[in-house]
Amino acid sequence: MAQKLMVDRVLFVTVVLLTGLGLVMVYSSSAVMARGLSVNPFFVKQAVAALIGFAAMAAIWHIDYRILRRPAVTYALTASILVLLVAVLFAPALNNSRRWFFVGGISVQPSELAKLALIAFVAYQIDRKSDRLTSYSFLIPVSFATALMACLVLMGGDLGTAVMICVPPLILIILAGVSLRYILIGGTMLLPIIAVSIVLVPYRMKRWLAFLSPEDDALGSGFQILQSLIAVGSGGILGLGPGNSVQKLHFLPSPHADFIFAIVAEELGFLGALFLLSLFAVFLWRGIKAGLEAPDDLGRFLAWGLTAAVVMQALFHISVSLGLAPATGIPLPFISHGGSSLVVTLMACGAILSVSQHGIRRDWAV
Repeated sequence: MAQKLMVDRVLFVTVVLLTGLGLVMVYSSSAVMARGLSVNPFFVKQAVAALIGFAAMAAIWHIDYRILRRPAVTYALTASILVLLVAVLFAPALNNSRRWFFVGGISVQPSELAKLALIAFVAYQIDRKSDRLTSYSFLIPVSFATALMACLVLMGGDLGTAVMICVPPLILIILAGVSLRYILIGGTMLLPIIAVSIVLVPYRMKRWLAFLSPEDDALGSGFQILQSLIAVGSGGILGLGPGNSVQKLHFLPSPHADFIFAIVAEELGFLGALFLLSLFAVFLWRGIKAGLEAPDDLGRFLAWGLTAAVVMQALFHISVSLGLAPATGIPLPFISHGGSSLVVTLMACGAILSVSQHGIRRDWAV
């Protein structure tokens, strides 16, 4: 029988190291933008978000994840997020998109919360219907919830996050053993939507063309990618040193957020970037282990889904910085500036830690 045991200290320390590195890099990458101010507002905001995030992580960590087995809890959580996703469409636009609520100077991004709610919903469905994963009673609610949340986020102007919302459910249904036929049908329906969303929006089309050939418009749509590659390449093995980035001097747009990995590579070099990747690898390992040793399907797929959400987002951000994917504004979990992203990521870590506490076997914990 599963019993509650000690916390996964390796996972906890990894989360602390990632968050600490993120605070250092936000401070360094935003220093130029904060020049002349008495304090660095970007760092202060990130530090406050880290405190709130760790408090939320601790709270979720000490709540038995099996509370999600209650339909009232899971459906209420999903419905609440859907209401927020609809409400944010009526919020003031910022940078041609509607993604944030602003309350007392604090921004809240419902799409970040949607990732957690959707993963919890899919894990609940798998747990309840593990013997009929190819039935419409499973496929319809999972497909509908995923499509609805993704479409609402897309209506707000955030294609990158809409795609990221779809990735964890896709991974979970593959791991659950759903027939490849259904997955291919879903992919066939999804790809045209993504293509149309790119072609019909001029700035997205420019980003896609810039990704294919950034040199064709080096001072325009290809500027971000080229400057990011310059930052990564100039770091060498050991880097230029913390705080010594050249590209953050108004060459690389959004160095503290959308392209912070490029600044990590420039200032800390190949070894620093490798250390960061190693931390995400450890995070992936502990998340997989938490799922493998979970006492039920709910915990297993909850841990795997949350782990996949963090790691896949990290890989996508890094791919953008290396010119391997089109720029979409996806933050690097734990590292990029952004209060909503950091708080929600730490909340996800709290849920994984909650699952790990109830593992059947903890011989691997140290």
